[in-house]
Amino acid sequence: MAVSYALNGRPGVSASTRSAIIAIAEEIGWRPNNAARALNSAQARCFGLALCRPARTLGMEPFFMELISGIEGELAARGYSLMLQVVGDHGAEIEVYRRWWGEGRIDGVFVVDLRFNDQRVLALEEMRMPAVVIGHPSESRSLASIWSDDGEATRETVDYLIALGHRRIARVAGLPKLVHTAHRDAAFREACGTLVEHTIVHTDYSGEEGAHATRRLLSSGSSPTAIIYDNDIMAVAGLSVAQEMSVAVPRELSIVAWDDSPLSQVVHPPLTALSRDIPAYGAHAAQRLLALTAGEHVPAFEDQTARLTPRGSTAAHRQGS
Repeated sequence: MAVSYALNGRPGVSASTRSAIIAIAEEIGWRPNNAARALNSAQARCFGLALCRPARTLGMEPFFMELISGIEGELAARGYSLMLQVVGDHGAEIEVYRRWWGEGRIDGVFVVDLRFNDQRVLALEEMRMPAVVIGHPSESRSLASIWSDDGEATRETVDYLIALGHRRIARVAGLPKLVHTAHRDAAFREACGTLVEHTIVHTDYSGEEGAHATRRLLSSGSSPTAIIYDNDIMAVAGLSVAQEMSVAVPRELSIVAWDDSPLSQVVHPPLTALSRDIPAYGAHAAQRLLALTAGEHVPAFEDQTARLTPRGSTAAHRQGS
């Protein structure tokens, strides 16, 4: 009993006894067993994240890798772990939640890629499982959410391109059913208004789809002079297509990428990008899920809005081109 009190930081032992026990534990290399702790405390000290994306896409997607690194960093510091699983659809995702929760393997989940009338949100409410939605609070219902204003960032980007003289702007967007895609689409149309010719092409976020969309846009009769991509993988693919088609960047085509991973800065020219601290975004989500499982009230939290970082892939539009 004294050893348990000392190693778990509970009162009931003297300072000298606590010090002696901790010294012995360090000497023999003792580490706490989370499985045993779970049996004692009815807590798994583990959170879940199910991703409904093709595994090949996730392997190349800097956003998710940085988000997960931020979540992991915060959880590891508190003695928690993260259980990750890739699923084929949202029905399978809900079944994963039910299994994890029913088996006592997790204390809560992170929900990403929020959709309108999302059935995952309804299922989690029914299960009464602690959950943090990484998405807009308008569709998270009673679940805690963390989000950033994608609409404001989109408007800032379009205003910047218009100020550079661009009047034909395209947006190579992600999956159309996602809430953040719809918010970006609406802000893009609003910012372009009636004075700017604009086009939106939806993709699956992959480099292949980004390249295909770029070829279609640059081969059209009225090709854009600027393109905004929903992630940097597609932006890099678009840059390669422009070079393949002898379209000079930024002299003839300006390119802007979302997310601004290191990938944006190692290509030539380096990409103008919408920058935000994605690992911090993940850490903030983890902090809120930890607070939820501790019984605290966790309101919706608006994180930092992405800010435009101009680099060599954007320039003033040359009249007549």
